[in-house]
Amino acid sequence: MSLLHPSYPAPRYFGEQGELTARFRPADAEPDYVSGPGPGGTAYHYLSKNTSTDGEYGLYRVDMGPEAGGPSAHFHKAMSEAFFVLSGSVRLFDGEKWITAGSGDHLYVPVGGLHAFRNDAAEPASMLMLFAPGAPREEYFEAITQLADLSDAERVEFCERHDSFFV
Repeated sequence: MSLLHPSYPAPRYFGEQGELTARFRPADAEPDYVSGPGPGGTAYHYLSKNTSTDGEYGLYRVDMGPEAGGPSAHFHKAMSEAFFVLSGSVRLFDGEKWITAGSGDHLYVPVGGLHAFRNDAAEPASMLMLFAPGAPREEYFEAITQLADLSDAERVEFCERHDSFFV
C-alpha cells in the first residue's frame, strides 16, 4: 500500500537523507534588470530562474514605477502564469475585463489564457510573477523594450520563440 495520495506526482528524488540544495536570495538584493531609467522604469528580480529550478517554474518580483505601463493582451501556448500583487495597484486583464488589483490579490492564467498587466497608477507597484513550467523569460523581458527596432518578421519570430502571442 502506497502512502502517497493519488493526486501527488510520482517521486523524483530517491535519496534517503535529503540534500543541501536550497537557494536563498535576500530581499535587498539589487534587481537583475531594469527596463528604463528613472522612477518610471520596471525592475526585474529573478528570484528563481528556470535554470535554478530544473525547468519546473520561474518566479520574478516585478517592481513597476509609476505609470510604467505593461504588455497588451497576449497568451502562452507552453506555460501558465500567475500574478500576486505585493504592493501598490496593478491593473490585471483576465481575458474579459481589467481588474484593479491590490496587495494580496492574485490572478492565475492557465496555458492559452488571455491576460495582460500594467501599472496605470501614479504610485509604484510590486508583484510576483510565476510561470510554469520554467522558461528562459529573462531574455524576453530584457529585449522587449527593443521590439520597435525589429522588422515585422523579426518581431513575430521573437515572440514565437518566447511563447508570447499578442492579440
